[in-house]
Amino acid sequence: MKIVVINGSPRKKGRTGIASRYLARNYGFDLIDLSKGDIPLYTGEEEQFNMESVKGLRQQVKDADGIILASPEYHSGMSGALKNALDFLSSEQFAHKPVALLSCAGGGKGGINCLTNMRTVARGVYANVIPKQLVMDPHCFDYENDGLLKDPAELVDQMIKELKMYVKIAENVDL
Repeated sequence: MKIVVINGSPRKKGRTGIASRYLARNYGFDLIDLSKGDIPLYTGEEEQFNMESVKGLRQQVKDADGIILASPEYHSGMSGALKNALDFLSSEQFAHKPVALLSCAGGGKGGINCLTNMRTVARGVYANVIPKQLVMDPHCFDYENDGLLKDPAELVDQMIKELKMYVKIAENVDL
């Protein structure tokens, strides 16, 4: 089972990156790290689709059995970096593919609008977004060890179990 985590944060040292690296490290998932800045600003021009970074993004997502989209909440939505990367993708990469959503918020009321925004865009590329979704606030993180604290880690584990269940279901459906 091949699952890919997309770190949608443009920041090199942010909570979304901590969560994404945690998922990749602890579950053996592949990581697409948008903080590296390899993906150009989407213009829709054909030559962009010939760039190695864009070809790699498209192929890695297409080859995955499941995807985890992770983003900070910026102004009640996903990060521009994640939206930009998703603009290079389509139903060719996502149709019927199970997708889990994780938002990292500053605390208080944040996070839910980002999840809704990601869900809307994922629906636009025909992804199958699973019901379980997570908002992680600053108190969820173990900053010293680049990871998560025990209780939030258990919530992540529940989300991963649900994502894997949907991947197994998708594998048994002949479309």
